[in-house]
Amino acid sequence: MKSTPTGAVAEGVRATLSDIATRAEVSRSTVSLVLRDSPLVADQTRARVLTAIDELGYVYNRGAASMRSGRSQTVGLLVSEITNPFYAELTAGIERVLENAGLLTFLANSNEDAGRQGRFIQRMREQGADGIILSPAEGTERRTIEDLQRSRVPVVQILRQIPGTDTDYVGADYRLGTELATEHLIRRGHTRIAFLGAARDTSASAERLAGFHEALERHGLQPAGVVPCSSSRLDAAEAATGMLKQAQPPNAFLCHNDIIAHGTLSALDRLGLEAGRDIGVIGFDNIAESAISRPPLTTIAVGTNHIGEVAAHTLLQRIAHPHAPTERLILPPRLVVRAT
Repeated sequence: MKSTPTGAVAEGVRATLSDIATRAEVSRSTVSLVLRDSPLVADQTRARVLTAIDELGYVYNRGAASMRSGRSQTVGLLVSEITNPFYAELTAGIERVLENAGLLTFLANSNEDAGRQGRFIQRMREQGADGIILSPAEGTERRTIEDLQRSRVPVVQILRQIPGTDTDYVGADYRLGTELATEHLIRRGHTRIAFLGAARDTSASAERLAGFHEALERHGLQPAGVVPCSSSRLDAAEAATGMLKQAQPPNAFLCHNDIIAHGTLSALDRLGLEAGRDIGVIGFDNIAESAISRPPLTTIAVGTNHIGEVAAHTLLQRIAHPHAPTERLILPPRLVVRAT
């Protein structure tokens, strides 16, 4: 009968901690320390254990570990519009902080569908997620947040907040952002300013519009139009084209985000107009593409990556201190003047 080498595992049999310990010539507790990234293990010993893990094809049973610790080491991240590059930058900031803390991020896109959002939240609860970072979809009801709180799932609302809820919140000062943009356009002589893209009934949209109207009122001006459109270049281009063909077209556009602003730039190009010379255009978010568009887009920077990092740190604090007072963190925007 053929014997099995010392430290080897028979084919088809799952390797155990004892198998790794035998192969690496260490104790089982040392293997356990290595799997938990403990600093108590010497580098040479750690390398030997990791080599044994690789050779034996060992897979860490995180489910069993979670049952022992009461923590799943996972976080749910739910955004509303994953096709927008803004959310990619936001996600990168969140993931970087959570990964450094040893947590895995599960990303989902609600696509502004409250029902879809609810199913993901339920799945995260079933999986025992340690917390959820949520940019609420349009139409999210207050009870969605309250149910999470009742089940003691730490939650941070990001970018948008559901009225009447009391959770940690991280976002930008959208009202101030649109005030800065509107004031800039007025200083440059624009008096017929339209707002393009207020298509969603969310706190972020309401705050943007409030800043726009307040700045105009300070100068005794009326909006040249508030035109709803989705965060789509095509929809934005069509909406801008329609407004520019009016008898009294706007001489400037303030856009809900940079995607809508880029669609507006496309419309101007097709009509033989140039942003910054014939008509003013300002975006919102300062996605990376805006610095190299033709012409480079003037926009409001909100520190997207930083918002994500702050939200992740806030969730980690909430997980560690579940009974601490909630925080509302509003980060200041800045005007980035380019060519439009």
